[in-house]
Amino acid sequence: MRTVTVNIRSLVVTVATAVAVLGAYAIGSAQTGTASADASAGAAPTGSASIQMTGTGESTGVPDRLEFSLDVQTRAGDVSTALRSADRATRHVLRAVRRQDIAPKDVQTTGLSINPTYDYSGDGPPVITGYAVTEAMSVLVRALPDAGATISAAVDAGGNAVRLHGVRLEIGDKGALLHRARAGAIDDARAKAQQYAAATGRTLGDVTSVREVHVNQSVPLAYPRATLDSAAPGSVPIRAGSADLTVTVSVVWSFA
Repeated sequence: MRTVTVNIRSLVVTVATAVAVLGAYAIGSAQTGTASADASAGAAPTGSASIQMTGTGESTGVPDRLEFSLDVQTRAGDVSTALRSADRATRHVLRAVRRQDIAPKDVQTTGLSINPTYDYSGDGPPVITGYAVTEAMSVLVRALPDAGATISAAVDAGGNAVRLHGVRLEIGDKGALLHRARAGAIDDARAKAQQYAAATGRTLGDVTSVREVHVNQSVPLAYPRATLDSAAPGSVPIRAGSADLTVTVSVVWSFA
């Protein structure tokens, strides 16, 4: 009777062990199937070969406006006197510029500085001898033919207190130039890509991405000419020259 009981218990343990093994196998099979599906989804699809090429396009225009910067600098023994002198000279410059039909929105104050001046000639530490005040402004002349007269008027009004710098020629509306340069850049990139595709026995398909890499505008600085043949009397002569605008793009094509 005791032997029968032992056999029944052994049978129960054997059955439980078999159930556990089958469950572990089923769980392992489910996990293996999930991993396989994830790996398949992440694999690169077939037929995805592509070619990436950069292209450059250029267009040329003529600057039609000018911007210049100037400083009004004065010195005096005390700050108040130096500041009043600078303000007086600046007002003279502003009135002269406005008489040249420059709109107030095109005249901008860009800086104000007050600094002590020193005498370093002695054997001891430097001694403050006064103060220097600098008021800076920028002026945009939208009609290039008026630029020379505007510069001359500003300098004459400020006299020896004026320091002129930062004369820059500009193109007011660069939209048309950009359009031509971008179209040329795309054509340049396509020509290169077609050449490489033909050399490898492939055919270009659809464009998958376009990225503008760089835009560069090369504008010559304005400078006085040696003669005053085409300038108004008493004005600074300006030669516009030409401006080159360059666009570089990166384009990716798939292969058909």
